[in-house]
Amino acid sequence: QLKNNQSQKDGNADYVENMPKMEPSNAHSKPLDIVPSHDEKMIDRGQWGNKIEFVLSVAGEIIGLGNVWRFPYLCYKNGGGAFFIPYLIFLFACGIPVFFLETALGQYTSEGGITCWRKVCPLFEGVGYATQVIVALLNVYYIVVLAWAIFYLFNSFTWDLPWASCNNTWNTGERGNSSITLHENATSPVIEFWERRVLRISSGIDHIGALNWDLVACLAVAWVICYFCIWKGVKSTGKVVYFTATFPYVMLIVLLIRGVTLPGASRGIHFYLYPDLGRLSDPQVWMDAGTQIFFSYAICLGCLTALGSYNKYNNNCYKDCLCLCFLNSGTSFIAGFAIFSILGFMSYEQNVPISEVAESGPGLAFIAYPRAVTMMPFSPLWACCFFVMIVFLGLDSQFVCVESLVTAMVDMYPSVFRRKNRRELFILAVAVVSFLVGLIMLTEGGMYVFQLFDYYAASGMCLLFVAIFETVCIGWIYGAERFYDNIEDMIGYRPGPIIKYCWLFFTPGTFAFALIKYSPLKYNNEYVYPLWGDGVGWILALSSMLCIPLWMAGKLYFTPGTLKERPSYLAQLLWGNPKASLVQMRNIDPSACPGSSLRSLPGWTVQSENLTRRHPDQMPEPHQLAPLNVVEQ
Repeated sequence: QLKNNQSQKDGNADYVENMPKMEPSNAHSKPLDIVPSHDEKMIDRGQWGNKIEFVLSVAGEIIGLGNVWRFPYLCYKNGGGAFFIPYLIFLFACGIPVFFLETALGQYTSEGGITCWRKVCPLFEGVGYATQVIVALLNVYYIVVLAWAIFYLFNSFTWDLPWASCNNTWNTGERGNSSITLHENATSPVIEFWERRVLRISSGIDHIGALNWDLVACLAVAWVICYFCIWKGVKSTGKVVYFTATFPYVMLIVLLIRGVTLPGASRGIHFYLYPDLGRLSDPQVWMDAGTQIFFSYAICLGCLTALGSYNKYNNNCYKDCLCLCFLNSGTSFIAGFAIFSILGFMSYEQNVPISEVAESGPGLAFIAYPRAVTMMPFSPLWACCFFVMIVFLGLDSQFVCVESLVTAMVDMYPSVFRRKNRRELFILAVAVVSFLVGLIMLTEGGMYVFQLFDYYAASGMCLLFVAIFETVCIGWIYGAERFYDNIEDMIGYRPGPIIKYCWLFFTPGTFAFALIKYSPLKYNNEYVYPLWGDGVGWILALSSMLCIPLWMAGKLYFTPGTLKERPSYLAQLLWGNPKASLVQMRNIDPSACPGSSLRSLPGWTVQSENLTRRHPDQMPEPHQLAPLNVVEQ
């Protein structure tokens, strides 16, 4: 029978040898690539056209509203120039290491925010699901800020700004004017425009009330713009960011020049930078520095992983990350001059302390700054410049977050979504659903719902919780040294060891310490949420946090093998080790769990190491490999 088989093979070889050669119809010398018909319809995942597109996309994501309305206020509040000491410590110990970790992970795996963790460590795939739940919730409420900014922008195209006087239908009987101190007069026209015209705010979350149809229209405009920024994937995003990521800098420079030329600007800048070293003994100062780094670098959202996944494999992501981190912090620093020069002008004009006019968050963007522009000549011009900057800062962050969610889902189900027009339809579905859910935040009680989402769903404890598992997974489970090997394979050298030690020790420890600090939510430091309101907030928080332990429990339960073997099997992967080989595990079908390494599994020894390709795109499927020589110890 062996002779007959050999004869048949020889005959087939002769037949193939004597087959007439077929030239491709396009006259190219490259042989025709014959694939199944269903594969011909698959759309390529895509890559950035060049490095600039990647850098601008990441810059647009991380340089957002927090750089303008949160960082300057924290500097003033926490000791001025002294605040830079804890800020820089956390930047180098937490911000840069985790920022680089997520970007490098995306570039190495060429996968989105979920499947990248599946390839690194199946046991920690829940980290990816947690990040995407957070992003899905973030997409619902963050764009509401854009709706507010667009509403203010539309109302700025008039010679008489509507928040500059009390001669409007929404003003109360108690007359005030925009130059009266904010905290002394609750009926200031700026506050009334914000609360009674824009928000139409009710007395509490118990009274949701009717929709504000003006804001509904603004939210629809924001979603339409966001959709067309990303509907063609990186091909459209990479071109849009040339404008959306750079134009805010033009507006920031214009506002900076205008601010520093105003009388009293030096007073505001003095309060912004004057160091009070005694404040460094307050633990809250260090906590604020850590949380600001955490929030301003968009870590634990899967966005950096998604953006990095479109890089070329040998792109120097380490150099890119360092430049982007310094650009982000530098922008925050410069924005402080633009903001506090204006606040100094307000303080000078009203002859009140800086503390009377300094605000952070939406209070700065929609109360303090609009109030400041009413005191300037050509106030509509400066109002337009400011709100255009706010719109573009928020727009970049918004459409990159949507792109992160879409990338994660497309990479999970490529055969479904990488077809003609399906990705565009999926983005449309995400936009429509997010728009409909976000409508509750445009009601009379919507601001209270917005604060619940902001405090529980997409910040604070959720991101800290995910960050701990990210650093533990890469630093201890997958192995920091092992990940350094992968990075060296991509960029050609190993980064400094300090980042590795941060992954292992300092970063998870810092995040764990920050996680223990919790205080109940209050709106405007006055309104206390009812018990059921805090309960809704905790449901939002746990919806992402529980993804990690539940996924671990599910994988450990359903994975074949003994209880002792399962964790080791689920925590190891083949392609993370360049010399590892695919092997068959006792009672486990390798085709069901491709790409796993059993090198550390008790009871097995791999005797041949014939696989040397590192990049996951080059990995063969298990059925394509010859059986390996595996013996039981």
